[in-house]
Amino acid sequence: MLEVPLWLWVAFAATVVVSLAVDLLAHRAAHVIGFKEAAAWSALWVGLALVFGAVVFLVLGTTAGTEYTTAWLLEKSLSVDNLFVFAVIFAYFRVPRAYQHRVLFFGVMGALVFRGIFLTLGVAVVSRFTAVLFAFAAVLFYSTYKLLKGDEEGFDPGKSFALRLLRKVIPVRNEYAGMKFFVKEAGKRVATPLLAVVAAIEAADLVFAVDSVPAVLAVSHDLFIVYTSNAFAILGLRALYFLLAGLLDRFHYLNMGLAVILGFIGVKLVFQAAHKTISPSVPEIPSPISLAVIVVVLAVSVVLSLRRPAPPQPTPAEEPGQWSGPAGRTDRADDD
Repeated sequence: MLEVPLWLWVAFAATVVVSLAVDLLAHRAAHVIGFKEAAAWSALWVGLALVFGAVVFLVLGTTAGTEYTTAWLLEKSLSVDNLFVFAVIFAYFRVPRAYQHRVLFFGVMGALVFRGIFLTLGVAVVSRFTAVLFAFAAVLFYSTYKLLKGDEEGFDPGKSFALRLLRKVIPVRNEYAGMKFFVKEAGKRVATPLLAVVAAIEAADLVFAVDSVPAVLAVSHDLFIVYTSNAFAILGLRALYFLLAGLLDRFHYLNMGLAVILGFIGVKLVFQAAHKTISPSVPEIPSPISLAVIVVVLAVSVVLSLRRPAPPQPTPAEEPGQWSGPAGRTDRADDD
């Protein structure tokens, strides 16, 4: 484990808190996030991640800096799948575009908390039971198989466990009420669809953590490296979504690229586990090689997607601002 100075943990926490506060204040009024605004915020989040990575290089050394950069880029690439799910959730709930940033803001807050818990548990388990890396590798190989075969199960937000649980705890009305999560009807407190959307996004992130956590633990077993890299990748998700909104279908080779990356990380895990549990003579894949593989695969996937566009798929017209609620009826949502 790295000897991370306390001030570096404090600097990381302060950066995250201040960044989230500035983001929240900048988007306190509901408005549609345009391409230029999304590009500016994306540049800010990437810049923060890279600056922090430079600090890691200077304070903790080249190995730690390389691991941080590799883990951040890996998480950033895996998060592309999250963007497709966000689009499905927003379409299912007919979320007005002006409210989408608020939903993703709270989704990111929850993701930071849950990833912290999962990564802490993952690091603790790996440090005591190294053989569990074989199981993690199996998870990644299975995910690779699903991506390559192209028969992934469709994501249905309406059947989300979190949404079903929410409906048991509190009634969920069909109409939006601005950016409010709760309103009173007939003297009773009820949730708006906006809260249901947050619940669905949190549930989706928990599913993605099944791939993300084992993958990042293949890069490093140090909690500081894996959590800070995950956190900075997650913080940039909202801006990345709005930046690529409407363009996601163009990058149709990304899923194949992600499959190659997950398969490679699975192999890396197998070598790590064998090196530590079977024989030290088994070689490990160095982080610089992992970083190079991820960069090359992502670049090739993007270039191929742009050079060989997928044929256009017809999409049924949908009336915006409506959601068929739990009762099966469709109500008009309040849009800006």
